[in-house]
Amino acid sequence: MITVDRRYLAESEDKRLAPYAARSAASRGRKYQEAPHPYRTEYQRDRERIIHSRAFRRLEYKTQVFINHEGDHYRTRLTHTIEVAQIARSIARALRLNEDLAESVALAHDLGHTPFGHAGEAELNTLLRDHGGFEHNRQSLRIVEELEKRYSRFNGLNLTWETREGIIKHSTSYDTPEAGLYSPELQPSLEAQIIDYADEIAYNNHDLDDGLSSGLLQMEEVEALGIWIMAGKHSGIEECGDRKMMVNEMIRRIINLLVSDFIDYTSTRIRERGVKNYGDVTGAGEKLTGFSAPVRGMNDELKAFLRAKLYNHYRVARMTIKAQRVVRELFAIYTTHPDTLPDSYQERIPRDGVQLTATDYIAGMTDRYALEEHLKLTDPMIRV
Repeated sequence: MITVDRRYLAESEDKRLAPYAARSAASRGRKYQEAPHPYRTEYQRDRERIIHSRAFRRLEYKTQVFINHEGDHYRTRLTHTIEVAQIARSIARALRLNEDLAESVALAHDLGHTPFGHAGEAELNTLLRDHGGFEHNRQSLRIVEELEKRYSRFNGLNLTWETREGIIKHSTSYDTPEAGLYSPELQPSLEAQIIDYADEIAYNNHDLDDGLSSGLLQMEEVEALGIWIMAGKHSGIEECGDRKMMVNEMIRRIINLLVSDFIDYTSTRIRERGVKNYGDVTGAGEKLTGFSAPVRGMNDELKAFLRAKLYNHYRVARMTIKAQRVVRELFAIYTTHPDTLPDSYQERIPRDGVQLTATDYIAGMTDRYALEEHLKLTDPMIRV
């Protein structure tokens, strides 16, 4: 009988991964020491702990752009996360990086997101401006280090240092992480660096897709985008009479264009910088990943277009106003009347303070639960 054990997996990593990729056997370890698993690497264990967490399950009912009840086919924070993980694995495989570490960071990167997407995050950040603010990467780290309760010996998921570092150092044009104790003077692994771009590739394209499906974006404006034109060149796609099928095909081609350019440009950067080992990556002084200049320009145009035409659309603005009102009023009720919090949260107030306790409770809510809780606490006709 042939079995695959942890030693075999470690040897397999050594054979197939680039010299500058992260090795599970070389991990800086976990905060709380645990015996190695017989047939899983450390990063595989991280991935599976994240998938089995309550915070991961709640992503199913958290907003990406459209609030959950707007429709069943729009992306949620969970489907977004799955798309990011798929893109990250493809990139990691092509660059001979550690797919398990890349996937772990991808699956955890949005665990700390509030209900109602960036609208909820912005409102909590405003409410907490005198208490350190709110940032979802920091909350994601807090979830995996403290808030998840699945083990008898410790709080959190006890993930490896590299996965936790990737979570807190995740950064896009919408995220500003605070590295804190995670060696802020060093760059994260390449596996973590690719998540920034896998995230951006995923949300730009699925938001474009959802925006067209919803009717908030107009086809003639989308067709004028440089990246749409580039992806459609020499394709014969104009022969497709089904508009939805044509959009599906174009979104697929744009993703492929961005991923392929990212892989090519990052490979060139690694070679030009003379990166030979993992230490060369973390000590590089800047991130080594990215797009080529022409594709970066087209991607920036796409982001600006989505910001102007989708994220600032009057219908999205209306949803944002309602969402922020729900978060603001829940926060006011919980901090003014802590006895309205569940018993398990009231018990934490002497240690964490009422603001942080209320924040943890609200940030963990799904859209649906937040709306229901708000209705119970503000409408006299609803049973509490």
